[in-house]
Amino acid sequence: MEIKRSGSQPSKAAPGEWFTGTVRMDPLHEPPDPARVGMVLVTFEPGARTNWHTHPLGQTLIVTAGCGWVQREGGPVETISPGDVIWFAPGEKHWHGATATAAMSHIAIHEKLDGRTVDWLEPVDDTAYEEGASKSLYETR
Repeated sequence: MEIKRSGSQPSKAAPGEWFTGTVRMDPLHEPPDPARVGMVLVTFEPGARTNWHTHPLGQTLIVTAGCGWVQREGGPVETISPGDVIWFAPGEKHWHGATATAAMSHIAIHEKLDGRTVDWLEPVDDTAYEEGASKSLYETR
């Protein structure tokens, strides 16, 4: 058994080559091999978001605070709120992040395949983010 006490693992800034804006990552669990499932708490400041990316074995997000947006390639921007659980299928191209005016935190759960959990792609263009986001403002939940 291993217990990781709250605050025992330092927060870190998310890598700028994979994110736009201010994003903090708090590791929750990265078990040693042969375990494959890891978890991280990710907090996005307003306007911050991931690049487009895929996961070889999919990804689950659990929104814990704030208000955010997610989009899969070819789909609309969707609004997400605390308690929402989002599943991206293996290989599904997508992005996620905060809204333009509110921060958002989620727990990201991912599995390793051949040592990798994610394939990072191009940034989400500011114009596309703003246009897609403006459409989601009128969405009813």
